[in-house]
Amino acid sequence: MSRSATAETTTLLMCLMAVAAVSLGGAEARKQQGKGTLGFYELRRGEFSMVVTNWGATILSVRLPDKTGHIDDVVLGYKNIGAYVNDTTYFGALVGRVANRIAGGRFTIKNRPYHTYKNDGNNTLHGGHRGFNQVFWSVRERVTGEFPYITFSYRSYDGEQGFPGALDVLVTYKIDGDYSYSVTMYARPVDKPTPVNLAQHSYWNLRGHGRGTILDHSVQIFASAVTPVGAHLIPTGAVTPVAGTPFDFRTPAAPGAHIAEVEGGYDINYVLDGAEVDGQGVRKVAVVSEATSGRVMELWADQPGVQFYTGNFLKGDEGKGGAVYVKHGGLCLETQDYPDAVHNAKFPTEIYRKGQVYKHYMLYKFSLAPNK
Repeated sequence: MSRSATAETTTLLMCLMAVAAVSLGGAEARKQQGKGTLGFYELRRGEFSMVVTNWGATILSVRLPDKTGHIDDVVLGYKNIGAYVNDTTYFGALVGRVANRIAGGRFTIKNRPYHTYKNDGNNTLHGGHRGFNQVFWSVRERVTGEFPYITFSYRSYDGEQGFPGALDVLVTYKIDGDYSYSVTMYARPVDKPTPVNLAQHSYWNLRGHGRGTILDHSVQIFASAVTPVGAHLIPTGAVTPVAGTPFDFRTPAAPGAHIAEVEGGYDINYVLDGAEVDGQGVRKVAVVSEATSGRVMELWADQPGVQFYTGNFLKGDEGKGGAVYVKHGGLCLETQDYPDAVHNAKFPTEIYRKGQVYKHYMLYKFSLAPNK
């Protein structure tokens, strides 16, 4: 572990902790403060490290070397924890109870209507105004050593943001190898049927956070179809091939090559292809690489879809270390069930009942591209 890497990680933690006590302002934030104690936790294996917090079960940093050995933080994030309160970018957050959009902020289960908090025009986005990214999680378990991990837990109460029934949720962040980590999410309805669709919302820039846009990154997504959207990014219910469209990333391509042909930029669910590799539904989702740093990121997961988002709504946000995040300054690959599945019977269901368990597994593998 380099001395500079240790110093930069320590600086990040000290900055976050120094403002934590005073930054959680506002009546709702003070109410949440009373329910938990803010904590910051580093997971490390050699030169590879990540920092997470129990506020929103959020990933604050992921640090690894480039081809010259220089260590950078490759996820976007704010300079202090206060900025995460009332945040609408969802930097590094665990979002839910239902990630992505619910059209009209309403749905029915067994002919009973439910109305969820509308925080995206007339729709519900990422669980509502106070979704899982805006609450304290408890530390269920923390293990150090060769393969460190931490498990956060949260009980979502009946009626929270309009969703039915209490829901017990767990998320584990674990360093699985020299340059890999996993995210494992579980949710169990306590009493009533409820929709569940959790997602990890990190923004990636493999050159290093705050270092320009991701438009020249190379992206490959193992999907031959998307769920197209209409007004307000709500899926139409169709599943359409990507062949011959700007959405075709079956072979590696730069997002900037055709982004001008996509209104607003990429923000769409891909229908994943590929055979399972472990009998548990896990398959390769995407590969992202960046030439200057030489970094390569593989994403594997067990969900049917992945939302590819190119930071279209970033607008000079102030980030860690004085960084400024310009439009397209990071990309997201959010594995998930299909968006608005509560309104589309042809989509895989996201309704879970008492006795059923929702599971969502993600594995990130980092490497360096071979020298040419």
